[in-house]
Amino acid sequence: MKKVLFICLMALGAFTVTAQNKIGYISTEDLISEMPEAVKADAELKEYQQSLAQQYQDMMKELNDKDSIFVKDSMKLSASMKEIKRDELISLYQRIQNWNNQAQDLYQQKAQEKVAPLRSKAMDAIKAVAKDNGYGYVLDASAIIVAPPGDDLLPLVRKKLGIPAPKP
Repeated sequence: MKKVLFICLMALGAFTVTAQNKIGYISTEDLISEMPEAVKADAELKEYQQSLAQQYQDMMKELNDKDSIFVKDSMKLSASMKEIKRDELISLYQRIQNWNNQAQDLYQQKAQEKVAPLRSKAMDAIKAVAKDNGYGYVLDASAIIVAPPGDDLLPLVRKKLGIPAPKP
């Protein structure tokens, strides 16, 4: 009988501890976009994207110039010289096609490089706010479809990071 009573008390104790966990949620994307460092990172990414686009435009200009010269001079060229020039144009066209894929990869790497420290800082602040305010669970608002009621931690984390609340 004592064992049954002890087990019931332990189960009740475990249920009570579990029931006291607070649930909060936050949109990490909203938080990161409001961070002052995000504005700087976004500007740097736009500048980088423009430099990649400029390189693409330069390659296209080179292709168009060489194509124009080839069309204009093709009557004067021998068959073997035409073949060489045509191969050069095809090679340049393939480089341009590969450049599109390479530029996308380079941009993605740069974006990861810029966003990783922001995400880390945001996660550290979220964890600190959760610990300071007794939250057992913090969910990302973008991943929640159905959940029990919880508290929005965005205002608390903004305060922790010194980010002013947006004006309505």
